Amino acid sequence: MRSWLKMIKELTIRPKGERKVRKSPSYSFDEDLKKPLSGQTVKEILSKSSDIVFREFFLQGKERIPCLLIVVDGLVDKNLLDEFVLKPLMVELVGHPELAKATLSNVIDITIQSLLPGVEIKKISEMKDAVSSILSGDSVIFFGDSSEAIVIGARGWAHRGVNEPIAESIVKGPHEGFAETLRINTSLLRRKIKHPSLRIISLKLGDMSNTDLVVTYIEKIASPDIVSEVLKRLAKIKMDSVIDVGYIEEMIEDNPYSPFPQIAYTERPDVLAGKLLEGKVGIIVDGTPIVLVVPAILTQFLNVNEDYYQRAMTAILSRFVRYVGAFVAVVAPSVYIAVTTFHQEIIPTDLLMSISAGRQGVPFPALLEAITMTVVLEILQEAGLRLPKPIGQTIGIVGALIIGDAAVNAGLVSPLMVIIIGLTAVASYAIPYYDLSLAVRLIRFPLMILAGILGFFGVAVGLYAIMIHLLGLRSFGVPYTSPIAPLRIRALLQDTFVRAPWWALKSRPQLMDVEEPRPNGKG
Repeated sequence: MRSWLKMIKELTIRPKGERKVRKSPSYSFDEDLKKPLSGQTVKEILSKSSDIVFREFFLQGKERIPCLLIVVDGLVDKNLLDEFVLKPLMVELVGHPELAKATLSNVIDITIQSLLPGVEIKKISEMKDAVSSILSGDSVIFFGDSSEAIVIGARGWAHRGVNEPIAESIVKGPHEGFAETLRINTSLLRRKIKHPSLRIISLKLGDMSNTDLVVTYIEKIASPDIVSEVLKRLAKIKMDSVIDVGYIEEMIEDNPYSPFPQIAYTERPDVLAGKLLEGKVGIIVDGTPIVLVVPAILTQFLNVNEDYYQRAMTAILSRFVRYVGAFVAVVAPSVYIAVTTFHQEIIPTDLLMSISAGRQGVPFPALLEAITMTVVLEILQEAGLRLPKPIGQTIGIVGALIIGDAAVNAGLVSPLMVIIIGLTAVASYAIPYYDLSLAVRLIRFPLMILAGILGFFGVAVGLYAIMIHLLGLRSFGVPYTSPIAPLRIRALLQDTFVRAPWWALKSRPQLMDVEEPRPNGKG
């Protein structure tokens, strides 16, 4: 019994200190990394992998120096290594006056200072640095039995080009998106913000994966408290591997049991640049095009970057449509259940007769009817996502039409219920962030159950519970419902439900501690 209680506690209560998901076992490999740096030791550690290339050669200086170049095939640019590393050292520099002075004790300094022209060249003296550099795609040259080595940045692997993100496509604005390569993503961000105050801090996470990631923010705009909190939470993560930002998101969010997303994400450099200029912090992880942005607020998930590329009145209309769509997606099925089950007196007579005629012969109550159709809708949406794209679109559209029409003809559901569920599905598609759409789909079920039991009173109770939950949420110390609660009039009127013209945006959002005014306003 105690073991069961202990297991339940481990699964439900997140530790306050280090955030661990799995105890990392002790490997003999870790013991090898504590040995003194040696080319032969590194060769013994990595020799069992067929993709590791070992190239032995000699440098003829004042004495004959044996050298060992170790690289990972597929992670390095071979032409770069041949032309600017091996060829100069083995052929072109033979008899060079500097090379003629080289001995085992000074060959590393001479090579770095006078022989190799590369930009990314550094000296290392730790075994773990050598192994990590090789497995990350760098090239390492060992000289005899020296306890030091040279790391040469010659990475080059196949990667996806800069394309438009599928999940964040827009009509007006930039059409470039992040890729899976970290340095490509940081370069795309640098193109948007050409200012020395842009900070990019490199970190590594994952005991086995050693995943590279960067924390980026704009100094003097981002709150120092938020930046330090982000770095603190990342430092507490202890995992075997970090494959995607989803691993990090669950480990650093404030309330892991809330259905609402507390960390925003984007695949667009322009969106990230805009958020950094508002004082937020970005987390870019190598191997994924998705970038996390913290802190996040609820209204942020209903706004898109295209709002800032359109005229103000057009952006206001688009936002109004999204907010209405989100509200309809949450309450439409529950309101239908409450009206048809408890509150028929508020329906006009003609409409009531039409609803009654449509429900004749339907064997299920409105609650069971709505839940069944919503579950069918969720199954169709999930099937459409997992199948190949051409087949998925066919399943989503044709499947919904065929199943809905067959259910109505069979007398299992009423025609109005099919319309309500279809309207709910279309309204949920107006929510631009997929994570918020998932949250809406989740809270729809308890609202329907409350509506089926208590009518409009149950819907009101459910909405009040959701509101109380939202008011209690925080994202890195920032209230989730800001600037509505706590109320900030300027932010509310400038860039929340409406988007003021650019000439009226004279200050940054009043959500965090920012010091500089927005430089876009007139006067």
